[in-house]
Amino acid sequence: MKDFFVDIKDVKQLNGLALAYIGDAVYELYVRHRLLAKGSVKPNQLHKQAIRYVSAKAQAKVVLALLEQAILTEEEQAVLRRGRNAKSATIPKNTDVQTYRYSTAFEALIGYHFLGNNEERLKELIRYSFDITEG
Repeated sequence: MKDFFVDIKDVKQLNGLALAYIGDAVYELYVRHRLLAKGSVKPNQLHKQAIRYVSAKAQAKVVLALLEQAILTEEEQAVLRRGRNAKSATIPKNTDVQTYRYSTAFEALIGYHFLGNNEERLKELIRYSFDITEG
């Protein structure tokens, strides 16, 4: 799939919201693939199950676990901070601001690795997030 996309020259210069924008889509795709692989096929059922992974609360839980387990590099922690501290024009409706910011941080981290072509690390972090969410 990477051959289809044009390389982003300096991923490290993108702001946190730009990283989160692509990270949200990438993570959603991985979640949808996982649910289909588990045998879920009814659209309503898929949507309800996907929310368990992609909600701000679930993603914030993953970020806090990543930080607690100390498995992130300093560079990844900096990406999380950029995502968390990014000033969004939208105000969360169903969650508090802190949870929303941690969710944005998670999406920024996913976007960072996707755009940086760090496929192995991306998959490792997504597997970890699935373990946390399903655990």
